[in-house]
Amino acid sequence: MIKVGIVGGTGYTGVELLRLLAIHPKAEATVITSRAEAGKPVAELFPNLRGHCDLCFSEPSLESLSVCDVVFFATPHGVAQAMMTELFSAGIRVIDLSADFRIKDIPTWEKWYGQQHGCPELVEKAVYGLPEVNRDAIKHAQLIACPGCYPTSVQLGFLPLLENDLIETDNLIANAASGISGAGRQGKIDFLLAESSGSFKAYGVAGHRHLPEIEQGLQTLMPKGSAPAKLTFVPHLLPTIRGIHSTLYARLKGDAGDLQGLYEQRYANEAFVDVLPAGTFPQTRTVKSTNMCRLSIIEPQERGTVVVMSVIDNLTKGASGQGIQNMNIMFGLEETLGLNAPASLP
Repeated sequence: MIKVGIVGGTGYTGVELLRLLAIHPKAEATVITSRAEAGKPVAELFPNLRGHCDLCFSEPSLESLSVCDVVFFATPHGVAQAMMTELFSAGIRVIDLSADFRIKDIPTWEKWYGQQHGCPELVEKAVYGLPEVNRDAIKHAQLIACPGCYPTSVQLGFLPLLENDLIETDNLIANAASGISGAGRQGKIDFLLAESSGSFKAYGVAGHRHLPEIEQGLQTLMPKGSAPAKLTFVPHLLPTIRGIHSTLYARLKGDAGDLQGLYEQRYANEAFVDVLPAGTFPQTRTVKSTNMCRLSIIEPQERGTVVVMSVIDNLTKGASGQGIQNMNIMFGLEETLGLNAPASLP
């Protein structure tokens, strides 16, 4: 069994990791840390795990984590940097669900996250953990920077168009909406039920931290020498708990041919990307608690603008599920292990 450590296990991505590991046939949670909850049984904080997890939270330390084969960081940005050098030097494989190692340009990261990067020497060694793009590099990586939720939905949506140089990239648009759990497990007024239920609003319109990550990712999908990808990204808050719906817009360079066939062919061998039949459009509820991304593509009225719709669960394919997918690849396991359960309805 793969011994898994989780640093920062009290948030939504932490409990999602525990839920997925509880049914994983080849991996088990061995250590879970939290300074604030040290000594408390995990099942006391997360009653859904009663009978599935008998661990107690402990203080994070190199000594306790060194017994693990892989360590997940389910922490806010800035936390993983503080321990990463020691873990890396000890040869421990790490999957970071935070944004600490996603953006390769250090000044850009520092600008968007408002602090000095504490471990810049390891940024270049981190592999961006989008399996549909970087599978081969993930196999041999010691440090994985797991993509953000919005970046996952947007990149998978644009991927076939960019790889085939079919769209203008100077004015891409992503109109995306996320459930409230995307903001993390925190007690802010905007995320109270009475404030968000029955309402819908945009946020981060002038600039969202996921924008540089998305643009960096889109650039890697384009032919070498292409002009920088420029994206207008407007996130919204959905009055739901889980799920992301991204509607993507781009101008075609010309007659793109069979776009439906292009998407079906590109993702034919991807277990966690489902291209829906032509004329069918994805719903967030169809991916709830799964590692699946569902896509549809259309050129409305055939006027040269292509529209892609992409849905994922922000906590699963957008975070912890994708982390498990990366772990499976890193350890030579079947990529779908522990991730095959269908969505829960209603």
